Amino acid sequence: MVWAMRGIASNISASEPTAAFLRKLRHMTMLWKCAAVSVAAGIVLAVGCSSQKNQAKIEVLPKSDPQFQGIVSADPAKAVPAWPKEVTATKGAPNVVLILVDDVGFSTTSTFGGPIQTPNFDKLASSGLRYNEFHVNSLCSPTRASLLTGRNNHQVGFGTVAEAASGFPGYNSLWPKSTASVAEVLKDNGYNTAAFGKWHNTPTWQVSPVGPYDRWPTGLGFQHFYGFLAGYDNQYYTRLFRDTVPVEPPSTPQQGYSLTTDITNEAILWVHRQEAVAPDNPFFLYYAPGATHTPHQVPKSWIEKYKGKFDAGWDQIREETFARQKKLGIIPANAELTPRPSGLPAWNSLSPDQKKLLAHQAEVYAAFTAQTDYEIGRLLQAIEESGKSDNTLVIEIFGDNGASAEGGPDGYDAKDAQGKPLSIEQRLASSSADGSDVYMNHFAAAWAWALSSPFQGTKMDASHLGGTRDPMILSWPDRVKHGGGLRTQFQHITDIAPTIYEAAGVKLPDVVNGTKQIPVEGSSLLYTLDHPEEPSHHHVQYFATLGNLAIYKDGWWAGRHIWSSWDNASPNGGHAGNHDNHPWELYDLNDDYSQAHDLSAKYPDKLKELQQLFDAEAQRNNVYPIFQPPSKQPLPAGDKVLFIYRDGVDRLPNAVAPHIVGRAHTITADVELPAQGASGTIVAQGSRYGGFTLFVKDRHVIYEVNAYGNRTGQLVSRGILKPGKIHIVLEVKPQLQASNKSKSSPASSSGIPGSALLTVDGVAQGQATFTNLNGSSYTETLDIGSDLGSPVSPAYQSPNRFTGKIDQVKIELH
Repeated sequence: MVWAMRGIASNISASEPTAAFLRKLRHMTMLWKCAAVSVAAGIVLAVGCSSQKNQAKIEVLPKSDPQFQGIVSADPAKAVPAWPKEVTATKGAPNVVLILVDDVGFSTTSTFGGPIQTPNFDKLASSGLRYNEFHVNSLCSPTRASLLTGRNNHQVGFGTVAEAASGFPGYNSLWPKSTASVAEVLKDNGYNTAAFGKWHNTPTWQVSPVGPYDRWPTGLGFQHFYGFLAGYDNQYYTRLFRDTVPVEPPSTPQQGYSLTTDITNEAILWVHRQEAVAPDNPFFLYYAPGATHTPHQVPKSWIEKYKGKFDAGWDQIREETFARQKKLGIIPANAELTPRPSGLPAWNSLSPDQKKLLAHQAEVYAAFTAQTDYEIGRLLQAIEESGKSDNTLVIEIFGDNGASAEGGPDGYDAKDAQGKPLSIEQRLASSSADGSDVYMNHFAAAWAWALSSPFQGTKMDASHLGGTRDPMILSWPDRVKHGGGLRTQFQHITDIAPTIYEAAGVKLPDVVNGTKQIPVEGSSLLYTLDHPEEPSHHHVQYFATLGNLAIYKDGWWAGRHIWSSWDNASPNGGHAGNHDNHPWELYDLNDDYSQAHDLSAKYPDKLKELQQLFDAEAQRNNVYPIFQPPSKQPLPAGDKVLFIYRDGVDRLPNAVAPHIVGRAHTITADVELPAQGASGTIVAQGSRYGGFTLFVKDRHVIYEVNAYGNRTGQLVSRGILKPGKIHIVLEVKPQLQASNKSKSSPASSSGIPGSALLTVDGVAQGQATFTNLNGSSYTETLDIGSDLGSPVSPAYQSPNRFTGKIDQVKIELH
């Protein structure tokens, strides 16, 4: 900045008249201020700062503080007060409600021809417009990153889900400051903002009591957040956060708690508070339920409504759906139904018991979807009752990727202590518990295919439309004068942010919080409201998920498919080394809506052109490397081996807790028991689906391990605990295979037997063996002095707070 000041000085002559001197000084000062803004923003002075007119082209957020408009004077009689004018939204700016449902196939809902009744989605379609060529990124975190920024997902660091982040720009899950969220931009333009439900875009190692919080929802423009920060969670024992503070659900499953109902109640309450306090302020409400991602957990009353509805099986359900889609005009008359892939069985090939179990799985999923639609309807009804629905832009996307086929050939629910599914007969006998808190259940893969008519592919298949095309409806009664229409332009998830900006009358910022912004990739789709036949404004779009790739350009689609989620091999395993051997496919979507005819052999030059375009887009957007080598995430614990916790420290996610699976470790607890004795949990990690717990009951210390919902061993102290201070030492030794003895080995999905030795005040209290010390996936948290969420042991009910005093708990890894 020194050079700018020198330039000002060199342009002023001491011999100039006073008036001319002052004019030049003011002009040079204006240039100096412009230079300061430009340099801070990383913008070349000559481009935007040569004049006041050019300076105005730079949109900087947040807006600078307004100048004082009153008069400051030592004489009170002459002093005039004035309050700074707050930033307000553009006059007539609409409220914006953005809804994103999880893991839904294109043909799931009745609104798009599917077998599951979604009357509230139907109602929204009647007042709005359906889009039948709307595309997502085929995986959760990537879609959400694009949705909330308008940029391609790799530009935001989300080439994959947050849990799988690796040390490359396109995959590190570190949301860049150069890609401000819609919420941030709208907030700085006078909107009130809030998010409810699932948030899957914070680095896992930053989801902790100490943050940092700048990549949490409240650090990315949302003034309020209520929901969970993970890819999925238990619908009955959810790890909730209110803003950045962990909170417990307001009721229990036995009292009727359900996550989707809870977040809807919270969203409605927030809307009512806006109405009560700031009725003239527009709001931006982002509603993203955990439904319908696994676990498929829903109250039994919903499941009963679909009893027998899927007995015909997936082949017939898909054909019936295809016929309805044609009748409704959801798909073109010349669209073809693509065949079932070879990796999925025909329904008629299943045994009678398989059919009963798998049909029931679909009933549970249908109920989950129907409940979600009902809760969305409650939210929209509340807005309608407030009298604000006419000027509320509602964008509802019924799926962040295609339907999930991650359930495998038979789905999953009950498992043995080694994580293996029980027999079909055993599972059928206990299937009435599907949908309850007993299982983290999922339906069979072929149901995902059936609910993706007429397309090939499912979730994570970026090469086919079954993984990348989902239903979308836009409703805005003040602008959409003739509801019920259909729009067929190619649209992408990156188009939503620009659409919201145009609707709100918001200029795209050049600088946000001091950081120059990269351009948005999408384009507003508001033109489709009044011009249904106008060609798409979105001409080029790449797709890339776990090795499955595609590129779209003006109606042509080229893709390379290397694996499906029902395959035995993982994308980074057997397929990664020979991915170049998998052929590319070519489709003309202008004439082939469902990708039924591969034209790669007929038009090799067109295929080569698109392959080259994919490479250019991949280079530009940080897509490479397609397969990332192993990359250890920067976990806060690092290589730490000693962890010390005090009483009341709880809700520590696995990413910031000791990784004990496969590691010998010692748990030491210093506690104090009152004269009447004490009971409760000293330390627990996990849930009813897997984990360990050390607790006191009936004056005994008990150590227990749970794997996949099964007790794999228990150690009970021989002696009775006496009042006073007690020193408890538990030594746990896994019995590892010779090939897996590395201390740094990742947690195995197979069983790890072992033993534990317990002493109290130096006196041996017993030893026990455990068939599996690997408590499966720790779906909940580490808690000191309680067991929050669902209980690890059936011997108590959560939270099972310790009624004595805990001085400290130490966990040492060996």
